[in-house]
Amino acid sequence: MSLRRLECTEQGNVPIGALINRHYGGSGPPLAGGNRSPQAGPNEAKRGPMDLYEALYTCRAMRRVRPDPVPLEVQARMLDAAIRAPTGGNAQTWHFLLVDDPAVKAQLGPLYRDSMDQLWKTVYAPRITAAAADPEHPDSIQFESVRRSAQHLADHFEDVPLFLFGFAQHDPSGGSIYPAVWSAQLAARAEGVGSALTVVLSVFHGPEAYEILGVPADQGWVMACCVSFGYPQGRWGVAPRRPVHEVSSRNRWDSPVGFEMVQPLWSRDVP
Repeated sequence: MSLRRLECTEQGNVPIGALINRHYGGSGPPLAGGNRSPQAGPNEAKRGPMDLYEALYTCRAMRRVRPDPVPLEVQARMLDAAIRAPTGGNAQTWHFLLVDDPAVKAQLGPLYRDSMDQLWKTVYAPRITAAAADPEHPDSIQFESVRRSAQHLADHFEDVPLFLFGFAQHDPSGGSIYPAVWSAQLAARAEGVGSALTVVLSVFHGPEAYEILGVPADQGWVMACCVSFGYPQGRWGVAPRRPVHEVSSRNRWDSPVGFEMVQPLWSRDVP
């Protein structure tokens, strides 16, 4: 089975970068304020419109980012892409709150770190114990790698240049805003900006965070997520995942999905 990259043709699908910004040669009026991104990322040269599948396959969590600010032009393209996403009943009862003020981050940082500390002591306590008991097991190695990355984000919360807090009104599931948030993350990927979505702050310190952010009370606003954004310290790449056929089925839960894929179908080498 093969999968060809999407090409920008009259009949084909338009790569995401061409859809969201004039930065890569698209059209649109100049935005007031902000500067063009000085580079696409620390390990990625600026180039033409990004292939859609490249954005999808390489948009993994990037928790280690540089403190360089994300230009307003880039932020505008991210959110303009976000609001094009579908929402339940097309109600668009969402709110995207960007945070880049050091004073606000200084208030949220301790709450986020305490949230992570509680998360390790509760939800992930069994996995931490299992990893300590058998540190050489592949699952333990993978878990500890993710744990270090997540803790790095907590420890350096105030150094992250930009956060997006996604709020949905009267929707505790987040289903009406997650597609939009993911669109923002894909748009950021096309700009060379990394991101990581978390919910831990709202779980353990929601009321305090709401107060700091000035969220109106008694209007049904629910914090669906907190997403960090910044130019990555590391490299982009396809994250290892369990194969599709191990986590999918067809028609019934215990029936095979009908195909098997050991390796990712997309790579930079796919023609």
